[in-house]
Amino acid sequence: MFELFKIGFLTVNFTDLIDIIIVSFIIYELYRLLKGTIAAQIFIGLMIVLVLSFISQAANFRALSWLLKLVTDIWVVAFLILFQPEIRRLLVFLASNPIFRIFVKQESREAAAIITEAAFEMAQQQHGALIILNRTTGIRSFTETGELINARLSKDLLRTIFFPRSPLHDGAVVVSGNIIEAARCTLPLSATTIVNGETLGMRHRAGLGISELADVISIIVSEETGSVSIAENGKMLKELSKDALKNKLTRAIKTPNTKGLKRIVDALYK
Repeated sequence: MFELFKIGFLTVNFTDLIDIIIVSFIIYELYRLLKGTIAAQIFIGLMIVLVLSFISQAANFRALSWLLKLVTDIWVVAFLILFQPEIRRLLVFLASNPIFRIFVKQESREAAAIITEAAFEMAQQQHGALIILNRTTGIRSFTETGELINARLSKDLLRTIFFPRSPLHDGAVVVSGNIIEAARCTLPLSATTIVNGETLGMRHRAGLGISELADVISIIVSEETGSVSIAENGKMLKELSKDALKNKLTRAIKTPNTKGLKRIVDALYK
């Protein structure tokens, strides 16, 4: 490969230059993501150890290289363990980016109409319901907590599942495309307990909680009031009309989730 220049005993060619630029960009973006948090301090410490390790290997300091490599290996594992939720949410953000979403099958738009009809028929009967419309990111770990169904989505099936005497009515239904994947699923509860001055029940907190962790839309029907709410990106809209819900679901299914990275980072450290 064509040699560009030399720094002491190091020879730098064009491939090395591209490699350095890419790695520098990744490190800068990671630091910008973590800036102002406790994780940033740990990240800087890890970078210092990596630089010292590189220098010691280049200078052939064998004992120091071995020691720094040992520290680096332990530090990287500790970083992954301590910041697993942050890393998971970062990957969720990347998966929901329009650049990556072109490789992901879009939800069927028929789901919006079916879910809307079912939700408001259940609301009229004051049958509580929690429907999770999965957009791009997999939520298999939550789906597997319930009963696997893998049946075609229909209004009657949703109403049957959430009928109060049904053994499946507790928990959430997970919908992907035109398929009901599972029912009676257990979801993480949001730390938020009050929205617009109203205390959230367990069903609303679960719907909000999963929307904080994954690219999903939660549709919640209140058993007490018969109102219909929606949760997306960690935010909740309550008491929607039938048309508002249908329009919201249609747009959400059709439009990529392009919320900024800043919102994801802010949510991590509230």
